[in-house]
Amino acid sequence: MLATEKLIGFVPITDAARAKSFYAEKLGLKFVSEDSFAVVFDANGNMLRLTRMNEVKPQAFTILGWQVSDIVGTVKRLHEAGVTFERLGNFMQQDELGIWAAPGGAKVAWFKDPDGNTLSVSQH
Repeated sequence: MLATEKLIGFVPITDAARAKSFYAEKLGLKFVSEDSFAVVFDANGNMLRLTRMNEVKPQAFTILGWQVSDIVGTVKRLHEAGVTFERLGNFMQQDELGIWAAPGGAKVAWFKDPDGNTLSVSQH
């Protein structure tokens, strides 16, 4: 029923100005609008609503990710823009850029937004 409809992503935030700066300037997303409920971005044709909340309780898992064609180049460009990639400890061997190679062949790197939400880039 929904297979042909566009997906909208929702990410909770507490500080609209700080989140707007991060998603626009560091991640390069196109700003669309802002109101008392959300800051809205265009994420390659998909709507991303950064929903204003009084409090955000970051989850221990990825809540939003991008599939990229060149993870090494993407991670380098994000790092140059000021994004810090997470190190997940010895149980997941990551390379010098913070990229983990999954047993199935996917490659993933994780980072956090200003509210501590875990985001990722991956190459499949």
